[in-house]
Amino acid sequence: MGWRQVAEKCDCLVIGAGAVGLSVARALARAGREVLVLERHESFGTETSSRNSEVIHAGIYYPTGSVKARTCVRGKELLYEYCERYHVPYERIGKIIVATTTQQFDALREYQRQAKENGAGELTWLSQRDVERLEPAVACRAGIHSRSTGIIDSHAYMLSLLGDLEAHNGVVSYHTEVSKITTDSGLIVVCDGFELAPTVLVNSSGLGAPALSPLTGPTDRGYFAKGHYYVLSGLSPFNRLIYPVAEPGGLGVHVTLDLAHQTRFGPDVAWIDGPDYTFETSNLERFIDAIRRYYPDLDATRLHPGYTGIRPKLAPANAPTSDFIINGPAETGVSGYVDLLGIESPGLTASLAIAEWVADLVA
Repeated sequence: MGWRQVAEKCDCLVIGAGAVGLSVARALARAGREVLVLERHESFGTETSSRNSEVIHAGIYYPTGSVKARTCVRGKELLYEYCERYHVPYERIGKIIVATTTQQFDALREYQRQAKENGAGELTWLSQRDVERLEPAVACRAGIHSRSTGIIDSHAYMLSLLGDLEAHNGVVSYHTEVSKITTDSGLIVVCDGFELAPTVLVNSSGLGAPALSPLTGPTDRGYFAKGHYYVLSGLSPFNRLIYPVAEPGGLGVHVTLDLAHQTRFGPDVAWIDGPDYTFETSNLERFIDAIRRYYPDLDATRLHPGYTGIRPKLAPANAPTSDFIINGPAETGVSGYVDLLGIESPGLTASLAIAEWVADLVA
């Protein structure tokens, strides 16, 4: 008879040490569970969690009752509280969404309505003169002001989550890639050279989550939308985040500021076949055109390639934007097993709310 390795039993296993994975692991550890996080890279948060706008979103754009709306609004509240309690650098800087034509006024009014329905806070209408007073560099016909939008040091946030996880006896195993999850005879997680049989399993592997899930399978890798960010050298002409009216696949090329108030423009939307972080400078003219619609005095010589990020999508280009999918045991059909699929923006903002949700599912 052939020899088969016996899977080692463990309590809680979380796949992926991004912002969401670490938040989930921390929540489980604080509930008294023994938690092991498996991360294929050499450090935490090296993919989507560290390659984004670092914005604390208000919860404006998402359909009423959607998982994105619910976890973003709740997550924003939890995240601001967390930053205060654990001294994570952040700033409630505010955001202005601008209409550069009168035809876009209806879109702004729809954002106001949707934000109110979502509990995201009131969006104040700003006339052209109001915007000029707040942001002299911005050209537009009108805007709406979200005062609850903020920015965060995502690395410091994840480092804090990791510290609290470890303080509650949680462990992260780096350079540990999961090749397969099977559910035929109980939960089995297959890694290189060993197998684990957890009581609780959370698939929070971000870009790789659909391919890893036995509910979707290795042929379903989801879809990948790459975004480029350009950095503006020198002093920032902006005091707040500036967003245009959203476009399909993303929120448009917008202005974000880091905590040192350096300006970044991005992201665009480039659909790709698989993870590829190459920075394609062929998009520079499109960026310049998009930026000059609301910042006409842009000096293009100050624009420099920054970085790229990839959003894990569950729907292809030109399809309606999909919601977060949180499949608990009722959906996976396996006790203790949770799949987190399509966790793109506003995943960073929603991370603590998603953790709260998952902890309730497996309590």
